[in-house]
Amino acid sequence: MAEGDVRSTVVPAGRGVAISVRHGEIVRLTNTYGSQVVDLWALGGEDPAEHSSMDHTRSKNSNIFFKTGMTVYSSERRAMLTMVEDRAGLCHDTLLCPCNAAIYRELGCKGAHRSCTGNFHEALERVGHTCPFTPASLNVFMNVPVQMDGTVDRVPPASMPGDYVRLRAEMDLTLVLSACPQDVTPINGAERQVRDVHVDIAPAAPGGVA
Repeated sequence: MAEGDVRSTVVPAGRGVAISVRHGEIVRLTNTYGSQVVDLWALGGEDPAEHSSMDHTRSKNSNIFFKTGMTVYSSERRAMLTMVEDRAGLCHDTLLCPCNAAIYRELGCKGAHRSCTGNFHEALERVGHTCPFTPASLNVFMNVPVQMDGTVDRVPPASMPGDYVRLRAEMDLTLVLSACPQDVTPINGAERQVRDVHVDIAPAAPGGVA
């Protein structure tokens, strides 16, 4: 594949982007600095009302985490994205909600604070879409250990600088990514520093092999 065939962009720290992805294309999310969580959503290319669903994803995968070989499923239980590679071999979170204004108020923030919820809607509006609610996000690189009694924790990501995941689009879709702006808790690392994330979209591989 020629280098020019790859579309690249950066998700700025604390911001969101929406990207059109074609069936079979490979999305590579690189955790450039190693500590940045990415909230991810997908909307159907033909019907934006069909959205990625963590309920159906957990049900279909029979797992509360998202790992290599698993697929993100839609609100119609159709395959949207499959993780074909995870350099760090992580258990990505499907449980916690995208951060929002109410969470930052609870954390004592005064005035406006950017959030993944806001980033989702802003990014969609920039590409001419709207959504009447905020679906649950797939929280890529987020480290949320779950104990036997059901208790969950929030600890810094286990990823390292340059770690990445590769996701294959199983349909045409709009991919929404938010470089999580959480800088109060250590969800984005002990330094609580929000960072950029690099994205590459590669053409579908011949024969559909990633």
